[in-house]
Amino acid sequence: MTPRFDAIGLVVSDMAASVTFYRRLGFAFPEGSENEPHAEAQLPGGLRLLLDTERTVRSFLPEWRPPTGGGRHSLALRCEGPAEVDTVYEELVNAGYHGELKPWDAFWGQRYASVHDPDGNGVDLFAPLAAPPAE
Repeated sequence: MTPRFDAIGLVVSDMAASVTFYRRLGFAFPEGSENEPHAEAQLPGGLRLLLDTERTVRSFLPEWRPPTGGGRHSLALRCEGPAEVDTVYEELVNAGYHGELKPWDAFWGQRYASVHDPDGNGVDLFAPLAAPPAE
């Protein structure tokens, strides 16, 4: 038996707000997803991003409660280049989303920034600072 990584699931408090946020980042949720208790977007490489409302999760796990305090996970999205990190970050912050970490040139060689989705989940934006050396 070999389990295969297939999907990333997030519990959301407001499906419409979450679908809107992730669509801004290029996730292709089908039309009408914002009105459903469960939504899926296909990702490159065959993975999927799954969104379930709190009510949906409580339908099979009644004791479920939203976590409190800081998050322990984030989604990391690679941008075309350092300028796109800045642009996407500014677009999201200007649209009212929380900017957790302004774009900066990280010591590990990336332009890096972090925003929060509507439920406070981290979404990291990054791009290499320099092109990899030619082989």
